[in-house]
Amino acid sequence: MKRGTIPLLNISLCFNRKDFEYDVYSLIKAFYPGCEITSWYEEDGALDGEFAYYDTITYEADQICFSIADEKHETLASQCEAVEYEKDRHETKNVLKRMVYRTLSEVSGKELPWGDLTGIRPTKIPMKMLEEGKKNVEIAKYMRETYYTSPEKTALAITIANREKDILKTIDYEHGYSLYIGIPFCPSICLYCSFGSHVLSRWEHMVDPYLDALIKELIFISENMKDYTLDTIYIGGGTPTTLNAAQMERLLTKVTELFPMEQVQEFTVEAGRPDTINEEVLKAIRKFPVTRISINPQTMNQETLDLIGRHHTVEEIEEKFRMARSLGFDNINMDLIVGLPGEDKEKVAHTLENVEALNPDSLTVHSLALKRATRLNLFKDKYQEISFENSAEIMKMTMDSAHRMEMGPYYMYRQKNMAGNFENVGYSREGKAGIYNILIMEEKQSILAAGAGASTKFVFEHGERIERVENVKDLKNYVERIDEMIERKRIGMEKYLPK
Repeated sequence: MKRGTIPLLNISLCFNRKDFEYDVYSLIKAFYPGCEITSWYEEDGALDGEFAYYDTITYEADQICFSIADEKHETLASQCEAVEYEKDRHETKNVLKRMVYRTLSEVSGKELPWGDLTGIRPTKIPMKMLEEGKKNVEIAKYMRETYYTSPEKTALAITIANREKDILKTIDYEHGYSLYIGIPFCPSICLYCSFGSHVLSRWEHMVDPYLDALIKELIFISENMKDYTLDTIYIGGGTPTTLNAAQMERLLTKVTELFPMEQVQEFTVEAGRPDTINEEVLKAIRKFPVTRISINPQTMNQETLDLIGRHHTVEEIEEKFRMARSLGFDNINMDLIVGLPGEDKEKVAHTLENVEALNPDSLTVHSLALKRATRLNLFKDKYQEISFENSAEIMKMTMDSAHRMEMGPYYMYRQKNMAGNFENVGYSREGKAGIYNILIMEEKQSILAAGAGASTKFVFEHGERIERVENVKDLKNYVERIDEMIERKRIGMEKYLPK
């Protein structure tokens, strides 16, 4: 569909009290991704202006009502459901969301593949039920009846949960941890990127001071996590391969000196963008027990690469992938994005054909999410005439391609403002799944994160409670305030780690 041909919907959303606002807002956004929603409360008085729809949530003593009226204030649909607020707020929320979903579906004439699920981790539901001893059939019935998930998405979530459970069977959630190391440099900032990356040409003078601070933080983590099992290491970014061979070797030398590598089940380095990969850096990585790398084309269409700000060619992607293979890398992931500007199903098919020819070991398919901080969103007027297309057909094309490469789905997550209200799915061959990806999405294990903008996640009370400890995003601030970042971690470790 053409972005420029979608009329901007203005929707009034009125509550008679403050409760479950975000859940209702998210569902309306899922049905009308391009809409502008103005939320307000009855006690504040009616809004000025005209709206395409007037949505109203009314909380009463023992029921909730939801109605939708048109621009003439004529009711299009209305439903009420009995609830017991005090007895079970979780079930109250489920009842509310089902009612809002049914009403929106009636007015819009649409159904959503994920039903009324608005969270980013759909597999947490079947995973929890599997751990409780429930059978796949029971889980499917629950998901369909509780959340209105489609048969296809229900099956996908249950399939992935079963595979995740099998992959994680050797992981000690309570006394194990994973380590994330952030390298916040990139050769350029992609059009869709919302991460805190720094363009290398401007910040190159800060790389070595950054590594000094990063290593200081890693020394602290290694000294204070000696009593816990390190299961996985993930070096991400940014683009870690913006480090030159000497810098990469310096970092990996320190990591392997500081941490007990005999415990580590997986060690990933994101090679990321082909324009940062060269033989010297790959050879530097090969000197260390790195088990997995990622080379991420996003698309194999040159005009799209140019548009989104990735300054490399399709030929470079193929060349650097083959270079990595020739050097002995036997677990290479490739990332793709569907829903990129101007990419219809023919262009996606072209990308998949080229990726299949390279034959990676795993494939991660992302649905484009237009976050507020991206240049694509900040300057969206410039891209009004460009199509942003994703569909069930395109998602099936990616799944079929993965199956042809003998890969099955192993992890999944969703994001707000995602094209087509779909999901991101990781596919892999047997034995090549990214364990860290599962751990961070299922929130089963504490992840200690080092680097600018890195977020440490303490998971405790058998996964029922999560606390985060953030590092500052600004590069200069991180370097200058590294002792403060370390002190934040010290406090977090003392408060949240199981003894």
